[in-house]
Amino acid sequence: MPASSYRDLRAWQVAIEVAELVYRYTKDFPKYEVYGLASQMQRAAVSLPSNIAEGHARDSTREYLHHISMALGSLAELETQLCLARRLEYLTLNTSDCIDNKVEELGRTLRGLQKSLKGKLQSL
Repeated sequence: MPASSYRDLRAWQVAIEVAELVYRYTKDFPKYEVYGLASQMQRAAVSLPSNIAEGHARDSTREYLHHISMALGSLAELETQLCLARRLEYLTLNTSDCIDNKVEELGRTLRGLQKSLKGKLQSL
């Protein structure tokens, strides 16, 4: 049964959790990073659920796939930024593990959604 709202999608729900974690953890970054790495991470994190929602609202499966692809790109961007934040010691090991687990879950969920949508396209 297809999701009637983007809010029903597991991918969107996990993406919201990732965005919330990013906002919570970046608030403790050094003040000089407010417009630097913290801001970049927040923008990447917000684009995750936003692209999932926008894709779900589009009229075609092809457009939906495009937005899922954009979300996967933002996820790769965020993973890179998280790596840098860890190397700069802006994130504790505990914090890093927590967000890494959610990011990995989101990646699996997005790839599963992408595979499902591609299958739907091929069956048309």
